[in-house]
Amino acid sequence: MSRQPAFGRALAAIHEAMLDDARWPAAAGRIDEACGTSGSELFVTEGPRDAPRILFVGMYRRGLHREDLERIYVEDYYRDDESIPRLAAGPYGRLIHARDLYTAEELKSSAAWNEALSLGGCQDGLRARLGGPDGTRIAWSLADPADADGWGAARVTMVNRLLPHIGQFVSVRQALVRAEARSATLTSLLDNPRVGVVHLDRRGRVLEVNDRARDILRNGDGLSDRYGRLRARTPADKVRLDELLASALPASAVPAVGGWMLLRRSSVLPRFVVHVKPVDVPRPDYGARRVAALMLIVEPGRRHRIDPEVVATTLELTPGETQVAVWLAEGKGVREMAEATGRTEGAIYRHLKQIYQKQSISRQADLVRLVLSLAE
Repeated sequence: MSRQPAFGRALAAIHEAMLDDARWPAAAGRIDEACGTSGSELFVTEGPRDAPRILFVGMYRRGLHREDLERIYVEDYYRDDESIPRLAAGPYGRLIHARDLYTAEELKSSAAWNEALSLGGCQDGLRARLGGPDGTRIAWSLADPADADGWGAARVTMVNRLLPHIGQFVSVRQALVRAEARSATLTSLLDNPRVGVVHLDRRGRVLEVNDRARDILRNGDGLSDRYGRLRARTPADKVRLDELLASALPASAVPAVGGWMLLRRSSVLPRFVVHVKPVDVPRPDYGARRVAALMLIVEPGRRHRIDPEVVATTLELTPGETQVAVWLAEGKGVREMAEATGRTEGAIYRHLKQIYQKQSISRQADLVRLVLSLAE
């Protein structure tokens, strides 16, 4: 199979999943196809390296979401997995073989290595650490190769090409979740007041903007619109913005590639985070002006308050369940909750199981999304 079309298909699937993470399993399947692997795993965490809090976990095998593997690993192995602090302390963007994250003695004694990674088919896998927004950490793991060819040069090259796009996927999803646009369309995003949205045609000209982006462009707050063309305020940002748009809107038939940048503002306020995502244009379009790229302008650090009373009333939770649900959405781990309340970790997990039953869900990530949907 040609590597270039496989890369293009994987990249297009990643771009689609940026607007709706329900499409991520399909994207993971395309990644398996491009990299010749049997699956992949994605973790987003924050907090101390030796006891990070999980914000998102997803395990996929050949395009299927394996919640059973997630549940087993998170509940039984995650807290004692010796590889986690080592990966978190490693360099960004460098592929590391799973075996190299364990000592010789741990390869004999580690439950995570001998049981969890064996069950998940990841003992011959690769892992990489990626930087995330607002201090979050991203870990992307590739499961074992799908055949006996192993990790040849072409496969490793493909994985390295996809690495930055995995990081951008997480960054865009975080921005949209905070803007309460978890499952968005190009049109619905224009109605969102929490993030700046710009639609661009294939030549990089502005087609539509939402109210937030219009205010930013009108004020020239780091970015302005001059006769339908976007202009950054500083020369260095102008060069980077032009490069970003050229990659997302290539003039030739090469795959369109998304990216992001920090944009300096005209005041002392924190810089904007600007994401540019290619949009698939139907063919043939006979030269019609269609949306070919989506730009999101994000203000770092904008968070929304979670009202426990609203959570309790809406989800019909007890006071104890409400506290656990709110803390989880705020990023606290089970161990922290147990220490704060003087209870055992088992008691916290029992609260979680009761909440899962009431809400007909099965994962911490589902509960976090549910609670954040009630945030102000």
